[in-house]
Amino acid sequence: MARSNPPFMSGVPELLLLRLLKQREMYGYELVRAIREVTGEAISLGEGVIYPVLHSLERDGALKARRKGVGGRTRVYYSLTKKGATRLERLQNDWHRIRGGITTVLESPGHA
Repeated sequence: MARSNPPFMSGVPELLLLRLLKQREMYGYELVRAIREVTGEAISLGEGVIYPVLHSLERDGALKARRKGVGGRTRVYYSLTKKGATRLERLQNDWHRIRGGITTVLESPGHA
């Protein structure tokens, strides 16, 4: 049984979505599956988490959306904008800085 994502995951969906969309455009459920796959199922975000973040990023100009007919259905595909690429770079830098600090604390014998 999969565990739920811990509370410290705030901001992680945005980072993951931007990073995946840097590679290629994708639609919502495809992103849900991709996050599960690329994280080795360590992170599982449902559509109820993903779509609000996608819509917020689109409103902010970090993503652009386009409708595309596929097999008689319409899907909304998202892609990264220049503003989104800048945002991704900033978030990645923040993540590396925070990860480094947490790693230091966890691996320091004085903080056991």
